Amino acid sequence: MLKEKFSQVIKNLIDEVDTKQKDAIEKAADLIVESVRNKGAIHLYDTGHIINSELINRAGGLALLKPLRYTFTVDDPVFPREQKNSGNLEGLGKLILDKSNVLPGDVMILGSVSGKSPNVIELALAAREKGVKLIVVTSVVYSSSVKSEHSSGKHLYELGDVVIDNGAPIGDAAIQVEGLSNPFGAVSGIGAAYALWLVSAEIVEKMLALGMEPAVYLSINKPEGRENHKKMVSRYEENGY
Repeated sequence: MLKEKFSQVIKNLIDEVDTKQKDAIEKAADLIVESVRNKGAIHLYDTGHIINSELINRAGGLALLKPLRYTFTVDDPVFPREQKNSGNLEGLGKLILDKSNVLPGDVMILGSVSGKSPNVIELALAAREKGVKLIVVTSVVYSSSVKSEHSSGKHLYELGDVVIDNGAPIGDAAIQVEGLSNPFGAVSGIGAAYALWLVSAEIVEKMLALGMEPAVYLSINKPEGRENHKKMVSRYEENGY
């Protein structure tokens, strides 16, 4: 049955992350702990999959993981005409980081399963130029099979100080099903979320070994949850972790 097939795919994916990404996960944790020890901040940007929802403000999660978000609003109410936008986003990454709180010595976690879109490549290039360490979460086999949409020709996995492979196949969906035109079951989000929870676990152990207790959120649905949440936020704002 399909659900059993998908279950096995996910079990295999988790095993692969455990074995093949072990070194990358430890290196990612080392980068983050070193940055935090030196008053650096940790920024997380994902191109729309599960990472932002799974890692940010979660019970049992680290307060030191903060989302990087940006929006642009242009108000120009002329009469309707054909749009001839080239789609060129080059220079946008530098603008975003110049307007952000990202500083040299910080760490940025960038997630993109295909790793080819101009916006994420722009952010990566701008971060490197600014002296920010990059942890990339992507599918190397998928990304290397598609053409970069950035003029540099670079893919995200080529720009990371540490690259964590989420294990997704080309196209992300993992199972061919008779009767379906297209494959079923995207797996990149599960692989990425699992890998980054392992990174978080390594961070906790390494920081405690250094005598640094990181702020970890308690569920706000527990009776003491909201008060504890305020306490953890205050601890993060005071210590940076």
